[in-house]
Amino acid sequence: MTGRHVLVTGATGYVGGRLAPRLVEAGHTVRVLARDPGRLRDAAWADAVEIVRGDLEAPADVQRVMEGIDVVYHLVHAMGAGGDFAKAELVQARHVAAAAKAAGVQRIVYLSGLHPEGEHLSKHLASRVAVGDVLLASGVPTIVLEAGIVIGSGSASFEMIRHLTDVLPYMPAPRWVRNFVQPIAVRDVLHYLVEAASVPGDVHGTFDIGGPDVLRYGQVMNGYAVEAGLPQRPIAPLPVLTPWLASQWVNLVTPVPRAIAIPLIGSLLHDCVVEERRIDAVIPPPEGGLTGYRRAVRLALARERSGDIESSWRSASAAGAPSDPLPTDPRWSGTTVFEDARERTTSASPAAVWAVVESIGGARGWYSVPLLWSLRGLADRLVGGVGLRRGRRDPDRLREGDTVDWWRVERIDRGRLLRLRAEMKVPGRAWIEFEVTPEGDGAHYRQRAIFLPSGLTGRLYWWSLVPAHHVIFEAMASRLVGVAEASERSSRG
Repeated sequence: MTGRHVLVTGATGYVGGRLAPRLVEAGHTVRVLARDPGRLRDAAWADAVEIVRGDLEAPADVQRVMEGIDVVYHLVHAMGAGGDFAKAELVQARHVAAAAKAAGVQRIVYLSGLHPEGEHLSKHLASRVAVGDVLLASGVPTIVLEAGIVIGSGSASFEMIRHLTDVLPYMPAPRWVRNFVQPIAVRDVLHYLVEAASVPGDVHGTFDIGGPDVLRYGQVMNGYAVEAGLPQRPIAPLPVLTPWLASQWVNLVTPVPRAIAIPLIGSLLHDCVVEERRIDAVIPPPEGGLTGYRRAVRLALARERSGDIESSWRSASAAGAPSDPLPTDPRWSGTTVFEDARERTTSASPAAVWAVVESIGGARGWYSVPLLWSLRGLADRLVGGVGLRRGRRDPDRLREGDTVDWWRVERIDRGRLLRLRAEMKVPGRAWIEFEVTPEGDGAHYRQRAIFLPSGLTGRLYWWSLVPAHHVIFEAMASRLVGVAEASERSSRG
């Protein structure tokens, strides 16, 4: 059955960002709910869907967005969010369940996690089970798909496996490294999700999904090593490495921050394998069969190397990071504002300067004192922040919502303005803004670092960094403009 009216929540996330365009390709009319529609503005599929601003914690928003919908995909998870994420997930699920029932929705689809029955679950897995139970009790036919480790370019699980294996020639590991897991390729997860829209209305319940390979977690890491052309790593289980300590280790040596590493590690404390294959009678496997683990790794690596990453775990905001935009005029409202502004006039064209601005961060760095940036990134990781390892989705092009190391793109007016909002741990709120305008035969470059301090601690933080800021931001402005000028000279031959 095609031509359904479909709602996707969580379309700015890893799975939702891939599902929405595939539902369009399958012939469905797709609506997505987003708290910040600007984050979807540059998505390749944005013009093919209806984007509605709304918040799942506001019942009126949820009721409004359900009007005329046949199938709801609930893909919002709060892994890595601060506060009581389990309570927030339950509230959102109850709003979705009630609104779907009232609107006459014919099907709810939810992606949960594989877990053993009858065992004490991590808070993360227990929350997913509880959300599934709320949706199953909604009175609307519901399919809950339970998946284990999802392997694909940009997935948090894959990033953790990849960086742990790349960085460490020898892997000290907790005892549960010998637990069994059943990875599934993201392409197969999407197959089941897309096909769920067309399942007959009498199908209702929970279904396990997983790839064809059941592996110990140590085999998962060494399977990656083989595909990446690395020697297999010796692994020694250590009984003293608790989940909390393991998550700190993951936080330090991978881009995955502690707030996400903790639930990921928690989900590995048990054997997480497919215990029933009832899904085969409801949704047959993809044509050609399910993707094996090694092939899934191979495909993910190819995407990573080409830079063609469709969506990423980085889309999720960092735990506790401010999400409010830069106030229009904070001084007018009495807010204390600290600012470091630098300007340059250059012979380089606005296009040449903008090209350097839009490619800042990630592998190209910040054009000033790399050691100081590295030390600040390390300090942020040590206190549970995101540090510098998140990098960026695309080396040349940015869109709203993208991460750039410890920053997130808050606003981009391509060719003119880029504003990044800090997601590092600071006693206040911080932004850095780049503006490029034409001037004569060249361009005018303006750079602002803006900080709204929180209390005395925030003020002391800024004042203590004034000397370092002078060095860092002065060098950044000069070096960035110099790179633009050199690039233009080179292109002219």
